[in-house]
Amino acid sequence: MKSPTSSPSIDRVEPVLDWLLRGDPSVCWQVLRDLEQAAPRLWKAERAKVAREGWGARLLKLQDPAGTWSERLYSPKWTSTTYTLQLLRRFGLGAEHPAARKACDILLKRGLAGDGGIDFSSTRKRSETCITGMVLAMTAAFRPEDPRIERLVDYLLAEQMPDGGWNCQRDRGAVHSSFHTTINVLEGLRGYAEAGGARVRPTMEAEAAAREFFLEHGLYRSHRTGEVVRPEMTRCSFPPRWYHDILRTLDYFQAAAAPRDVRLEDPIGRLVKKRRADGRWPLQNRHPGRTFFELEQVGRPSRWNTLRALRVLNWWSARP
Repeated sequence: MKSPTSSPSIDRVEPVLDWLLRGDPSVCWQVLRDLEQAAPRLWKAERAKVAREGWGARLLKLQDPAGTWSERLYSPKWTSTTYTLQLLRRFGLGAEHPAARKACDILLKRGLAGDGGIDFSSTRKRSETCITGMVLAMTAAFRPEDPRIERLVDYLLAEQMPDGGWNCQRDRGAVHSSFHTTINVLEGLRGYAEAGGARVRPTMEAEAAAREFFLEHGLYRSHRTGEVVRPEMTRCSFPPRWYHDILRTLDYFQAAAAPRDVRLEDPIGRLVKKRRADGRWPLQNRHPGRTFFELEQVGRPSRWNTLRALRVLNWWSARP
């Protein structure tokens, strides 16, 4: 195995950390916890600000009286209840927050289908695996005690494909897993495990098989040709919405404390090359769609991408 990619030098990181800590509370608390290893009382105090200040507070104020956003469950993207909750989860809104708990209850009441997954469609008549993974991640974050979570887990475990991943088009004949579907399910299963789910062993086994699927593809390459599947998979986006890209999936690998594998050296190398001379990472891509407001500008330094890239590189450089 080659030598691990070195982490950013201290003289480049310290000014970047100062810059990160001047950002939104949703970024700051994760910097304190993940990059500075601050005492829990410090990062928890900063995390509590997500509901009162900045981007998190702005989203919460936009909730409808009924408990949804845009009065819709899944569309329009990205202002529906599903994608707003997804963003609040990434921000780190506390599990006790009543607005998120109420919205999750609505998603489960109106979306939980007979097969155990989530179906928001009036025409599909079958659960959608990507959305089920997203809703599992949200409910694990905001309603971890809800027994309906177990039905989502059952559905996802049953839908795992022989190659280790998932594909929301499986019922329409797909025989190979989708990068996009797989990362959405992986984040849901990881959230379930972190929330203390009752069946962590089978879900962790499912995660390991899905990570192997990603590793066999180098995170972004065709299993047939070795070529890049889609160029945007190599570009760092935030929010990632329902899309896979290398930074989103590498951040999942570090969150899962996954074994460091030589097959990640190529995407790690790509990530390192994206770092600017000032030690920061830019926002490289924005997924088109309606938003309540923009967090960052494409082409400009991104606190979200910088935070995630630094914690990925810290995980990678700590390998034996």
